[in-house]
Amino acid sequence: MIVDCPYCESKVDGIVRGEHQTYGEHEDNPSKRVLLECPVCHCTLLAETEHWQIGHEEYKWSNAIRLWPEPERILSWELPDIVSIALIEAKKCFAGQAYIGCAVMCGRAIEGICKDFKTKNNNIAGGLKELLDRQVIDKRIYDWGDALRIQRNIGAHASEEKIDRVDATDLLDFALAICDYVYILRNKFEQFMERHNKDNQ
Repeated sequence: MIVDCPYCESKVDGIVRGEHQTYGEHEDNPSKRVLLECPVCHCTLLAETEHWQIGHEEYKWSNAIRLWPEPERILSWELPDIVSIALIEAKKCFAGQAYIGCAVMCGRAIEGICKDFKTKNNNIAGGLKELLDRQVIDKRIYDWGDALRIQRNIGAHASEEKIDRVDATDLLDFALAICDYVYILRNKFEQFMERHNKDNQ
C-alpha cells in the first residue's frame, strides 16, 4: 500500500501489520483502516482506503490516505481549479523536498484567488489589497497572503536566499488556511446566517 511517510519523507510501499474494514452510510461502500510499517524507517503509519465502484460489478480500493501521524490534507471540491491545481503542485513540491517550488506554487494559489475574484490589479500585492478593501479577506488573512507573496518572490527570482522545510511548512499551511477562509468558511458562515435569519423572520 503506497503512502507518504512523514518520518523519513519518502513515498513507500507500507508493510501491512493490521487492518479493519468499516461501512459508512451506504453498506456497499466500505472503507478500510490499515496499520502500516514504513519499510525504510520502520515507523508506524495509519492509512485509510475506500472501496470504489469503477464499472458494472467492478470495484477497486482507492489510493491510501495517511490518517496518522500528520494526516494528509484533502483539498475541498469547493476550490476553483485555478487555485486547487496550484495547491496540488505545492504539496507535490513539498513532498519532494523542493521547498522553493512549494513557495512559488503557494504564491500562485494566492494569485489564483485574486484572478478568481477578478481583481483589477494584475500583481498579487494589489490583488490582495483589493480583496481586503472589498472585505473578501480580513487584515490577518491579508498579512498571511502578503507574507506568502514575499516568499513567492524569493522563490521566483534567482538569488542567494533559501527557503527551508520549516518555512515551506508554514507557507503551505498559510496557503491552505487562506483558501479555507475564502472558499469554505465564508460560505459556511453566509449559509449559517441565512438559515438563522429565516428562522427569526
